[in-house]
Amino acid sequence: MLDEKNDNLSNEVDNTSQEKDQENTMMNSEQVQENVSEAEVPTNAAVEEISEKLAEEAQDTEEKQEIEMQDYDAMSLEQLVDALEKLVKNHPVQMISKHVNAIKNSFNSKFGALLEEKKKQFLAEGGNIIDFHYSSPLKMNFNVAMGSYREKRDAHYQAIEKRLNDNLKLRLETIEELKNLVEEAHGEKNMFNDFQKIQEKWKSIGPVPKDKYNNTWQTYHFHVERFYDLLHISNDLRDLDFKHNLEEKRKLIEKAKGLSELDDINEAFKGLQELHRVWKEDIGPVSREHREEIWQEFSNITKGIHDKRHEYYKNLKQSFEENIDKKLEVIGKIKELASENPSSHSDWQENIQKLEALREDFFKIGSVPKARNEEIWNLFKEATRSFNHSKNLFYKNIKSEQQENLTKKLALIEEAVALKDSEDWQSTTEKLKKIQSDWKKIGHVPRKHSDKIWKDFKDACNHFFNRLRENQDEDNKKQLEVFNKKKEYLEKIKAEIAASEKITLDRAKEFINDWRTFGKVPQNLRHIDIKFNKVLDKVFNEISEDRNEFEMVKFRNLVDSYLEQNDTRKLNNEIMFVRKRIDEITKEIQQLENNINFISNVSEDNPLIKNVRRNIAKHQDHLKIWKSKLAYIRTLDY
Repeated sequence: MLDEKNDNLSNEVDNTSQEKDQENTMMNSEQVQENVSEAEVPTNAAVEEISEKLAEEAQDTEEKQEIEMQDYDAMSLEQLVDALEKLVKNHPVQMISKHVNAIKNSFNSKFGALLEEKKKQFLAEGGNIIDFHYSSPLKMNFNVAMGSYREKRDAHYQAIEKRLNDNLKLRLETIEELKNLVEEAHGEKNMFNDFQKIQEKWKSIGPVPKDKYNNTWQTYHFHVERFYDLLHISNDLRDLDFKHNLEEKRKLIEKAKGLSELDDINEAFKGLQELHRVWKEDIGPVSREHREEIWQEFSNITKGIHDKRHEYYKNLKQSFEENIDKKLEVIGKIKELASENPSSHSDWQENIQKLEALREDFFKIGSVPKARNEEIWNLFKEATRSFNHSKNLFYKNIKSEQQENLTKKLALIEEAVALKDSEDWQSTTEKLKKIQSDWKKIGHVPRKHSDKIWKDFKDACNHFFNRLRENQDEDNKKQLEVFNKKKEYLEKIKAEIAASEKITLDRAKEFINDWRTFGKVPQNLRHIDIKFNKVLDKVFNEISEDRNEFEMVKFRNLVDSYLEQNDTRKLNNEIMFVRKRIDEITKEIQQLENNINFISNVSEDNPLIKNVRRNIAKHQDHLKIWKSKLAYIRTLDY
């Protein structure tokens, strides 16, 4: 019965060995399903999913290392070109595709905006659109870097494709060797050694194309089972191998049970994939009596993990749906932020910090369904790009304003430098104070000039005011000497007044002239001048000569003291007072004259009329004095 079965299979092997085409060398998947037990295509979705993942990983030869994603939208054109060149030069081409695409999108967007700006400028200058052309070294460098990337990428994937196909060819050749071994088997013990060599060779062959993986493996495993079941090899060797394989597969089942208890479902699924790979690739078949049982047990555990994973992703999908609304809400806030357009640097800095916080919130929210991922991401980038566009436009205008501010401040520096050696202390002080006030009203300048121009301006101002302080210190010493002289002279005047019966007007004028020759006293010692004026007032009150002249002498003395002190405020107040008194007296005279006109049929001898006339004459005398005071003030140069 066993011989008959061998003959039937031998005929099948003969038919198969006559096929020369590679696709025909691999047994049709339907034919394999009819002849394999453990290797048959799984009937449940859990094992099918594992098989699909294994096929993907069998082909995947890419490096898994991640390169940190940069915020390419925030980079300038120069920075984007530099980033692209470094990526292509320093990293394997298979690791940088996401980065290259992000850089390309950002560069094209920014360069497109620049091109549009240049086009508008060209047309504004009277150019014809058909003559417009704009070239940039940045664009050329970008194209060179992109070309280098594409060459490396194409070469890389061509090499992968060749390697996968070469491995496929080796596996098909190995299957042929196994089939030939089955055909020629005569039950010799050394045939089992040849079989083990074929197994080692199979394991040493690298990955094959994903779409060929499962059929290749199933075909190979089919012939492995034929070898064990149909060849007349030593029962002891076969049973020993069956026993070893059974033990190894039971170990895998125990490991699978451990994985089913893990909380991290992704870690469990990844571990399960490895167990399936070992089950398929590293461990041979078991005896027929255990094959279905042990495979079913392993499949059931697989299904449990699979169901748990699908439940996890079902819940995750629900959270992904919820994340859509959360991310759209963040995007809406970014749009609102982009529409604010602050007018100050500080407000922009505050909004930039708000944007960074919103970006962090966006990424913390987590994933969205794959079908909406690109849409949400594009909305996020568009909102962020709109904010950055407004920000860049603001700082571009700020840059222009700062350049204008620099021109204004340089002009003020020239003025300050021209005045710094002046000895016209009072006038120059006022001018420099105004220049300093104007400086404060001018806004910021470019940072690279800020420190230098401030130093130049400060040095010019300090140079003058240091000289002014030195001069004032010297003046203060002189003024202190003047105070001591005036103090001594005041005592002499008091003594002379006390010893004399009468001080004449001429002598009083001499007092005033002598007092003037001494000069000014310090601000805090001006009380000596007040004491002198009080002494004069007492003298003038005792003199019975022309009162009008006394008044003018006193007035000149007062005004001249203001001039000495450079006290323009008091001098202006005195002028206002004089004019006010002139107006008041003039009105009083007019009122008195009007009163006379109202009295009719009264002679000039009437006592009432005489009294009014006397008052008018008195006011006219006073008016004359005040007009004389005003005339004197007008002769002064202050």
